[in-house]
Amino acid sequence: MLARSECKQSATVCRSCCTANGTSDSCTTTTTTTSTTTTTTRPSGAIQTVFLILMENTDWSSIKNSASAPYINHNLLPIASHAEQYYNPPNNHPSLPNYLWLEAGTNFGILSDNDPSQGSQGTSSHLVDLLEAAGISWKTYQEDEGSGAYNGSDCPFTSEGNWYDVNHNPFVYFDDITGNLNPSAPRCLQHVRPYSEFLTDLANNTVPRYNFIVPDLCHDMHENISCSQSNRILFGDTWLSTEVLKILASPAYLNNGALFIVWDEGASGDGPIGMIVLSPKAKGVGYANAIAYDHSSTLRTVEEIFGVTPLLGDAANATDLSDLFVSFP
Repeated sequence: MLARSECKQSATVCRSCCTANGTSDSCTTTTTTTSTTTTTTRPSGAIQTVFLILMENTDWSSIKNSASAPYINHNLLPIASHAEQYYNPPNNHPSLPNYLWLEAGTNFGILSDNDPSQGSQGTSSHLVDLLEAAGISWKTYQEDEGSGAYNGSDCPFTSEGNWYDVNHNPFVYFDDITGNLNPSAPRCLQHVRPYSEFLTDLANNTVPRYNFIVPDLCHDMHENISCSQSNRILFGDTWLSTEVLKILASPAYLNNGALFIVWDEGASGDGPIGMIVLSPKAKGVGYANAIAYDHSSTLRTVEEIFGVTPLLGDAANATDLSDLFVSFP
């Protein structure tokens, strides 16, 4: 297998790392580019619905075999596929640049956690624009809790509520979603919703095809948060133990859905960080590989699942996650 330094010299993911089986700042820019969307015919039996859960700031070595993550290790990994060499893009820190990368294949030169008022983007070259142009539904579900929590009554482009973090919501950094930071922007209100609505939509089988799910700061394994600092990994693992079960029992998942659980960045460098895949179409049963991936791989995978192009940013250079599946897309 190629050395990490050979595989990750740029934002390009190396295509030639080997596979192994397993068993159980203030720099901001504004761009004004546009893109042409095309779609490809998806084969019968293809993945229909994508669920993407974003966790925070934890190395895979701190989760795998950890007593603080019993659900992940004893319940998820034995039935899932997972990657052992998944990284955030090189030197891409802190959180916001990684969330932007998952939406656009680039950080737009942002290497800070500024609010949208300091880092909004004028481009339409990002994933959900391609999805909408192809008639594919999407929402992000952002969790908060307690009195005064974010409730979906406005476009949340500040860190409002209690444990909601705007830096974990890439969609409100795009002017074409927020209407140039309009709290009543119709597109934002339609697609950026509180997590409580996800549970209702899941139960009613009305979830969109692309679901970007963000636990709040108490549940995402983020460090130095008062509500979870006693054992942040356990708090996140416990949240997954209740919420993942609801997804796995849903018609949207059972009808060739795919659930990706990924961490945004490493805690002590670029990783490896976790990437766990559950799907009726995944290899599962504890399958693991040692292919080098990063967030460009996830973005490319989602674009391929939904058949939209052009491949955005560094997704054009990335290795997709198809090895984790029996058949893809």
